[in-house]
This record gives sequence, structure tokens and C-alpha cells, in this order.
Amino acid sequence: MIKRAKMGDKEVIIELIMRQKQDYYRLAYTFMKNQDDALDVMEDMILKVYENIKKLHDDTAFYSWSKTILVNCCKNNLRRKNRVILISNIPVGSHEDVFQVKDEQLDIEKHMKKLNQKHLEVLKLRYYLDMDYESIAAILKIPIGTVKSRIHTGLLKLKQSMGVSN
Repeated sequence: MIKRAKMGDKEVIIELIMRQKQDYYRLAYTFMKNQDDALDVMEDMILKVYENIKKLHDDTAFYSWSKTILVNCCKNNLRRKNRVILISNIPVGSHEDVFQVKDEQLDIEKHMKKLNQKHLEVLKLRYYLDMDYESIAAILKIPIGTVKSRIHTGLLKLKQSMGVSN
């Protein structure tokens, strides 16, 4: 299918992406925190995949390659809009519980904003999307050791910022 996609078959590209649409959406939503924006960046990603499919060297790496494009589309979109990313999943429960959880989320988000973008990025991919180190390394195009180091350092800085002892 990748060979057909490289020859410019739009339908095959769409079919390949639709096979993993939930993964793409979750990844986009993690960055954008908004359904409409997540869908918009997915559209941007599909266009970029179509325009650049001939540059894909390893046909077996289509999904990691396209997810890297999606992450870059998210970053570009956020940079353009200069938006703040907030955690906005409010669990169902009593009002007191909802407000307490929301306060905790806002507190964590406030501390996460203090982190370096590189640390924030790997923490979101690891803990919001539950991605493994190899997938994070492939998407960000960095060594696995760098992923582990950034996660470790990011967590340490987050704990320090929040005043949590080890």
C-alpha cells in the first residue's frame, strides 16, 4: 500500500491514516486540548503526508513518520496561535470533587508550564498518551537515552517545583 501511496494514490493514504485514526487523534488532542483544533491539525498532517510521501525512505516506518509530522503540525499550530495548553478533563462526580480535581489539575499545569519545552513534550507523550520510550524517540527523532533522561529530569523538576520530596 505504501508503494501505491508513493505513486500519489490519495485514497490509499487516507486508508492508511484511517487505520490508526484513534492514535492520531489522541496524539493531536494531547497537544491541542480541543477537538476542533485536533481535527484541524490532523487535516494539516494528511496534506503534509500526501505532499511528502515520496520522501519516506523506509516503508515500514510510515506510522512513526506520519506521527512525527502530526507532532510538528501541532507545535506549529500552537506557535502560530500562541495558545496555552490546559488539562481540561473534568471527571464526573460531586461538585466538590470536580472542583478539587480541577484545582489539582490547574496546579499541576501551572508547575508544568515552568518546565523546559523538551521536558514537557516527553512527559506529555509518556504520561498523557502512555507511549513507550521507543515510540517517543521515533516521533521526536532523538535517542532513547535522551528520552529517558528528559523524562527523569522533567519529573525531578516538576517534583521540585511542586515541593514534593522523593
